[in-house]
Amino acid sequence: MNTLLRYNLSLFLFICVTAFTTLTAHASDRASFTSTGKASYYADKYHNRQTASGELYKKELKTAAHNKLPFGTKVRVKNIDNGKSIVVKINDRGPFVKGRIIDLSKSAFSSIADLSEGVIEVKIEVVK
Repeated sequence: MNTLLRYNLSLFLFICVTAFTTLTAHASDRASFTSTGKASYYADKYHNRQTASGELYKKELKTAAHNKLPFGTKVRVKNIDNGKSIVVKINDRGPFVKGRIIDLSKSAFSSIADLSEGVIEVKIEVVK
C-alpha cells in the first residue's frame, strides 16, 4: 500500500472513531438528563402551526418544546404536586418565558394537571 493511501485510510478511521465517540458521549448525556422547573402549555392559537422541527403543532398529540434537547427526544414529565406523569416527544423550541423549562401540548398538560392551573412545577427526564 502506498504512503498516501495509508495516510488517507488512517485519517478516515480517525474521523470515524472520533465521530462515533462524540455521538455516543452526547447520547449518554441526553439519556441521563433531568431537570425541574415550571411547565406551561400552548395556547389554542398555535394549533396547526409549524413547529421548529417542521412538524405541525397538534394540541391532541403528546408533544413539547424544549430549548436544548434534540427533536425526537422522548421526555417523561412528572407533575410534582400530584405525581402524575406523561411521556412527550420534543418537536419544538421554547419555552420563551423566563423560569419555564418546557411547554407542553394542551393534551399532554391536561393529562397531568387541570388546564386552569396554567403553569405547574414539573420534573423532566429523558426516556431511553
